[in-house]
Amino acid sequence: MSKRWLAPWKDSREKPAIYHCVSRVVDRRFIFGDIEREQFRMIMRMMENFTGCRVLSYCIMSNHSHILLEVPPMPGGGINDEDLLKRLRSLYSEGLVDGVEKELRAAREKGRADLVAAIHGRYTYRMHDLSEFMRTLMQRMTRWYNRNHERKGTLWEDRFTSVIVESGIAARMIAAYIDLNPVRAGMVAEPAEYRWSSYGEAVGGGAKGSGKKAREGLVRACMSHKGVGFEAEKWQEVA
Repeated sequence: MSKRWLAPWKDSREKPAIYHCVSRVVDRRFIFGDIEREQFRMIMRMMENFTGCRVLSYCIMSNHSHILLEVPPMPGGGINDEDLLKRLRSLYSEGLVDGVEKELRAAREKGRADLVAAIHGRYTYRMHDLSEFMRTLMQRMTRWYNRNHERKGTLWEDRFTSVIVESGIAARMIAAYIDLNPVRAGMVAEPAEYRWSSYGEAVGGGAKGSGKKAREGLVRACMSHKGVGFEAEKWQEVA
């Protein structure tokens, strides 16, 4: 099989790892309505952009969530300043990002590679990491939910659970299992009818933006063992 891992980690000795992650609401209460599920999805996509991990499949139910997450290794040599700032903008305020940009510029002008590395290190330790992806996603969702519902305390039953998944048939089966959650629960007749899932988003999210990203993830889940990357144009082969 040809080694066609996606740039910029395509030349890494490691290949991306795939995990099936599940997080459950405390006491398994049915508290996620439309607004809460949309907020969870928004934070999930923000974390995807920040960390460099990719969501292959997901489903957000009223008391738990499933995410099939691909975690690639950090690119050899790390990421450049431009990529760091782009990732920071997906999660932090413009003021913070502008401050980091000024710090980097000053360090570069002084020829201080050590300072540049230290600035990068403040943030890159949280990238390309399963635990950091899920921890920050769950923490940010908790803060948002508590603020909007005037409550305190944990939102989640426990730490998320995760199981490593082999690429190929196993990843494809788990992606299908995740998208069929609302069908099994009797909430919809077809997975495409459920908005807060990868398949529902892929079908109903439009040609660009979130719809395209969801299609890319499902293509990757189903065809990564063939060396296929995030290629939305192959969607009809897996839909």
